[in-house]
Amino acid sequence: MAAAKTVSVLDVNSRANLVRVCIIGTGTVGRWLLRALRRDEGELAARYGVDLRLVAVGGRDGLVHDPAGIDIEELLALRASGGSLASLGAHSPTALEGISQIDADVLAEVSQSLPPDGEPGLSHIRAALERGIAVATSNKWPMALAGVALLERARANGVGLRAESTVMSGTPVLAALTDGLCGATPLRLRGVVNFICSRMEQGASYPQGLAEAQAAGLAERDPTADVDGLDSVAKLMVLSALVFGEQLELRHVARHGLSELVASGLEPGARIREVATLDPAAGHRSVAATTLAEDDPLGAITGVTNCIRLQAEPLGEVSITGPGAGPGLAGQGVFSDMITLAQQRVSR
Repeated sequence: MAAAKTVSVLDVNSRANLVRVCIIGTGTVGRWLLRALRRDEGELAARYGVDLRLVAVGGRDGLVHDPAGIDIEELLALRASGGSLASLGAHSPTALEGISQIDADVLAEVSQSLPPDGEPGLSHIRAALERGIAVATSNKWPMALAGVALLERARANGVGLRAESTVMSGTPVLAALTDGLCGATPLRLRGVVNFICSRMEQGASYPQGLAEAQAAGLAERDPTADVDGLDSVAKLMVLSALVFGEQLELRHVARHGLSELVASGLEPGARIREVATLDPAAGHRSVAATTLAEDDPLGAITGVTNCIRLQAEPLGEVSITGPGAGPGLAGQGVFSDMITLAQQRVSR
């Protein structure tokens, strides 16, 4: 008589808790996610009760789909050599077309999607939500420009939409200020994003501070959005949409960037910070690089640390402080969102 095959509880749970994942974007954040999926495969099932299987990957060269799972090592090697996704299997000419054809449960949208329209990420997110695919994204501009409508679409289709990395990278601020404050009323907030600013306070020149930020991956090669306040404007618009439920347009946010402040002349050692302010009742929505008073608590925020201080009724002030930039942190924020969305999926 043949011996009975032993099947572990973990094996059974892993199959029962299978969650099919699609990643759009294989740049710095996308590759970080791929490595995290490969590294943590066993731990995800044991610790979080989910089995994340990569079934689709998309980029500028289309989308590849394999229901049995895509070999992550092969994919990373392919991208490192400059190869095309088409060589991996069933292929769609565009990621958007592929989203309409694949069977997936969670989509991680980490493509490069910039103003003025937030594309192609915005279309990817809309298409996924419409098909009942939950979405985690690090893309600021789709959420900044259409966050309220995207949330409505997610709710209408009974799926989740999470965008933790869009504001403070891996530091969980959106979940805390939305899920964590259910029933409270947000009134106003101030926040600071300030690596270059604090380096200048410490004696670095503007070019030195910018070069350090670029070398650390905290500012883009084209630093316009970072030093002219546009990146912080996107974060403020995301906070407005997801925390306050108010959809802003770019023209609604007053902007005075760091380059503008530097051009006006600064005293050595000035306490400079780029401060984002959102006060809907007062009609105040701004991002401004400015000098702070000695007693302003935002002046204590230095280096890569970010801080959001929210006034809410009936709680009073809630302050969240943590690291707010860097590709690894952005990847961690999306990864956390993916795990949360996967848990929601298997618990239905």
